Amino acid sequence: MANYLTTAAALTFNGVSFGMILFLISSGLTVTLGVMRLVNLAHCGFAMIGGYIALTAMDYLGLGLLAALPVAIIGTMIIAVAIEGTLFRWVYGVSELNQILMTIGLVFVMVALCNIVFGPLLHALAVPSWLVGNLELGGVTVSIYRCFLVVVSGLIAIGIWYVVERTDFGARLRAAVDNPRMARCAGIDVRRIFSVTFAAGCGLAAAGGVLGTQMLPLEPYYALSNLILVLIVVATGGLGSLKGSFAAALIIGVIDTYGRYILPSGGGFVMYAIVLVLLLARPQGLFARA
Repeated sequence: MANYLTTAAALTFNGVSFGMILFLISSGLTVTLGVMRLVNLAHCGFAMIGGYIALTAMDYLGLGLLAALPVAIIGTMIIAVAIEGTLFRWVYGVSELNQILMTIGLVFVMVALCNIVFGPLLHALAVPSWLVGNLELGGVTVSIYRCFLVVVSGLIAIGIWYVVERTDFGARLRAAVDNPRMARCAGIDVRRIFSVTFAAGCGLAAAGGVLGTQMLPLEPYYALSNLILVLIVVATGGLGSLKGSFAAALIIGVIDTYGRYILPSGGGFVMYAIVLVLLLARPQGLFARA
């Protein structure tokens, strides 16, 4: 019995750490899709870009993972601002179908460019030596790096919630989304608010892409292979709900980890089946915005 409990505790912890990475990547999409009403299927592409910027900084500048992280986030945000100010500018006012077609086309461009520049090989960013190894917590062996991920991702989640729900910027963002015309009359620069929010969401995706390569390794098809998983997190949590995405990411991370342990060849099916049941029971998501 003790062995079963130890295994269950280890699997749960690994699932939570995986869920934290899913939340980091999906939180930006939660804001852009649920709050800004922008169907951005290229979102995982920015996580991929962040990962490759960090890889380049580590290989050519000799930076460690934690030093390369802000470089990747800032670099990705600069690219996001450039794309938002050109390709995405006209997308805000078009139909959801046109948004889907445009952003999925952008994904294929990202995939092709990354394949040309970095090649088809898988990459996992090297972890600092002080984060390598395991800890014994109550008889359960856990990865030091996964503990680090849980702490850092938890702090970022609190920061996101605070900015959106408790700051003047968050209030301006909600006003700009709910009634852009009235927001402009109140002196809010709606275009600037959207640009900053879009860039911040892409920066969060980049953070997840950099920190999560031990679980979601970098490769040119990263933007496509992980898109469904991120969309599931956003849809299950409820569009525009950060706490919903957080809860959904943890649930999906734990379910996926258990499923792949119990059924190595069909673990993915277990996760999709349970998510289907959840969405049938709550079509608007676990914590849909009113």
